[in-house]
Amino acid sequence: MAIKVEQRSGQAIQPVGQPLIFVVSDNSTVSTLFKVKFIAEVFVEVTVPNPFTGTPVATFKTTPNNAGVGIFDFSKVVESYVKADNEAANGSEYKGTTTTDETYHVLQTVDKFSKNNNVLRNFTVRFAIEGAATADDDPTEVDSTAITPMKLFNGYVKHTDQLFRATVGGTSNNIYFDTNPFNVGASLGSSTTRFLTNAPKTQYAKIEDYGTLSFLRPSNGLGSAKFIYYDSTGSSLGDDTVTNPPAYTSQSDDNLLHLGCFPANLRNWSSTFQTIITNDTLDYYTVQLFDDTTPTAVAFSEIITIYRRCPDLMDYESVRLCWLNQYGVWDYYTFTKKSTRSVSTQGTQYTQLEGTWNENLYRYDSYKGGRKAYRVNSKETITINTDFVNQAESIWFEELINSPEVYVVNGYQTDPANFILNTYIEPARLITSSYIRQTIANDQLMQYTFEIEKSKTLRTQAV
Repeated sequence: MAIKVEQRSGQAIQPVGQPLIFVVSDNSTVSTLFKVKFIAEVFVEVTVPNPFTGTPVATFKTTPNNAGVGIFDFSKVVESYVKADNEAANGSEYKGTTTTDETYHVLQTVDKFSKNNNVLRNFTVRFAIEGAATADDDPTEVDSTAITPMKLFNGYVKHTDQLFRATVGGTSNNIYFDTNPFNVGASLGSSTTRFLTNAPKTQYAKIEDYGTLSFLRPSNGLGSAKFIYYDSTGSSLGDDTVTNPPAYTSQSDDNLLHLGCFPANLRNWSSTFQTIITNDTLDYYTVQLFDDTTPTAVAFSEIITIYRRCPDLMDYESVRLCWLNQYGVWDYYTFTKKSTRSVSTQGTQYTQLEGTWNENLYRYDSYKGGRKAYRVNSKETITINTDFVNQAESIWFEELINSPEVYVVNGYQTDPANFILNTYIEPARLITSSYIRQTIANDQLMQYTFEIEKSKTLRTQAV
C-alpha cells in the first residue's frame, strides 16, 4: 500500500488565486479496505512547515471518486492566509528612521528595501489515507506522504494567462502558472526578469510622488539596486547604488521584497538625488537589480525607466492613486489633468423645542426651535482625468477597475516632530464601474476619466 500524488498544481512559487488542485491515489487500499477516505492536512506558515510534526491550519477528507482517486482544491483555504502589505516591515527605514512596532511607516513611503509582512507564505500538504479491515471496524490511517513545500503569494491568474503542464518533484501532469520570469536570484535572475507588475516599463512621476516596485526572491544572490539619473540629453547626472538588501532565508517574509524607487522615496535618503532636484536638471532615471555592486555585476531584473512629470501648464491639482495589482502588490499612477472635488452630506435631524423648559422662567431663545442637524456625515468625491496615454497604459488601467483596494497617495512633505505619518495614504473607493478599452486604431488620442470616493467620513461635531 502506498499513497501517491498523481497530479498537483504549481511550481515552487505560485499565486494563490488559481485552482490549487491535487490528485492522490492508493489503488491497493481503495480496493481492499472499507470506509476509505483520503485525508489532506494543510500547513501555511512563515517558516517552511514540517508536515509530520507541525499543526495544520485545516484538515480535509474526501471519499475516492469513481476512478478511485481523491481530488482536493485548496485555493479558497490558502487565500485567507495572504493579503496586501500596507505597512513597511520592521527593520526597513523611512527618512533614515528604522521601522519598529512603535515607529511604523506606510509601505509606499519606504526607503530602499522592505521585506513583506503578509503577501507570501510557505505552504505544504500531508496526504494520508484511512480505511477499515471490515465493514464494522473503525477506520484508521494506513499510509501518508507529503508534497515538497511551495511558496504562495497574494496574486491571481487571469483567464487569459497561459498555464503549463510538466513533471515537477516527481509528479506528472503538474499544472502551473509560470513564475520563472519573475524570480530574482542566482538561479533565474537576468536582465529580463520582471517586477511584479503589468505596468509599462516606462512610467511617469512627479518629484513629490511616492511608490514601490516589488519582486519575488525565492533564491539567494541579490546584491543591489542601482539608480542612474539622466538629463534631457541622455547624459548621466550621477547614480546611487542601494546595497545590503535583507538577507535571504527560506522564511516567507524574505522571499518577496518591496523597493521604494519613485522620486519622493529617493528624496527620503539620497543626497545625490536631492542635489539633482535642487538643480532642476532631472529628466528621467532608471532602476535595476543586480547580483553585486562591481562594474561586472550581473543584471537580475529588467530596467524600469521613470520620467519626471512636470506640473501641468494649467496648474491642475494632481491626484496619485495606488491599487492592488494582479500580483498582490501595488501599482501607481498620477492623474495630472483637471480634477473636480465635491462633497455630499447626509445629516441626522431632530426637532428642537423652542425656548427654555427646564429653568425657573420660560425664555424665548431665537436660536432654538425647528429642524436641526444632530450630526452631518460628509463624503468627498473626486473626478480625475489622465493625460493622453498610450495603448499599454490603456490595457493596464483595467487592473485599477478590478482592484479591491485603492488609495490616494499624498506627496513628499517636511514632517513635523512626532508626526505619525497619518496623512500620506488615504483609503478610497473607485466609483467608476465600467471601462472601455481604447485603442490607437479606434480612438487615436486616448484619455480616461475615473471617479473615486474617499472612504472616510469627513469629521464634524455632534450637537
